[in-house]
Amino acid sequence: MPPNDQMSDRLDDARNASLRARGLANQPITSSREGAPIKKAACIGSLIEETVSFSLRGSQSRSLISIAPNLWSMAFDPGHIRQVIANLVLNAEQAMPDGGTLHVDCDNFPCAPETAPSIPDLVPGDYVRIRVRDEGVGIPEQCLKRIFDPYFTTKPSGTGLGLATTYSIVRNHNGLITVESAQGCGSTFTVYLPATRQRTVPVKAVPTSDEPINGSGRILVVDDEEGIRALAEFALSRFGYQVVGAETASQGIELYREALICGQRFDLVILDLTLPGGIGGKEALKALIEIDPMVTAIVSSGYAMDPRLCRYEDLGFRGVIVKPYEAAELGRTVRDVMSVSRLGCEFQDVQR
Repeated sequence: MPPNDQMSDRLDDARNASLRARGLANQPITSSREGAPIKKAACIGSLIEETVSFSLRGSQSRSLISIAPNLWSMAFDPGHIRQVIANLVLNAEQAMPDGGTLHVDCDNFPCAPETAPSIPDLVPGDYVRIRVRDEGVGIPEQCLKRIFDPYFTTKPSGTGLGLATTYSIVRNHNGLITVESAQGCGSTFTVYLPATRQRTVPVKAVPTSDEPINGSGRILVVDDEEGIRALAEFALSRFGYQVVGAETASQGIELYREALICGQRFDLVILDLTLPGGIGGKEALKALIEIDPMVTAIVSSGYAMDPRLCRYEDLGFRGVIVKPYEAAELGRTVRDVMSVSRLGCEFQDVQR
């Protein structure tokens, strides 16, 4: 649909709401001890601005955002940290029922041994500090010690998972979250996330849709969900790839074997981590490696917090994509993995 079409904005709203729903659906899992983040090195500034803006859409409140121009880089899970910011913003917005100003600041925070005691539990080191301050009703003193407990809430319709999830995510990033509040004086949540003393060019939280992601090659998609296979085939075909689908691991393995014998080797295999029949993506990849040691595979799963996704390279995969995913996200992952794989093959040819 043309960008200037009236429905384009509505579709964009629906897309963003779907991504928000994905994050909310994962909250009970993320709040558990197994919510391991899949970290990427980047600058967090753009992600904060985008998340705050989206979270306050339709609200009576406005935001004042201050991002230090020389932010250090850090390794973090964009989806998880986006969830942290969204949870804090939504809590702040609900604390200002008549509207108000939400202040969001992000800067570098070096914590030296001599200053560490002023912030209990913060290990000395370099951090990126994020502060979210509202002008709301404040938190009663008796509740401050429990606000990060799972299922504890002071809201009639609350679940008690938002701040528990936030705490868990920050902890899994080896960071710290603190809160200061008084009734009638608003609240300030401060998040400290480990950083490196390097400057990076800020990256967008969601890459632009007009980024070139076309390619060529043969791709095998192994997934037991027909809808996922259909989406992958539709999207990747439009990006220039030839796509073949398989419902089970055994079907996928046989299709790969037949293609290899016929001289029509698949350039990439996308494997679901959990497949029916007792053979999952991990076992399927082992079988494919026996057939073709040069196989290139991406692991896909709807279990976003599965610890195995964090160490996909140890299992032999070249990339990872978490369901539900967007077509553009799939295209970028496929393009990046195939580019690296082809460079590796060319290097090996030169060595020979």
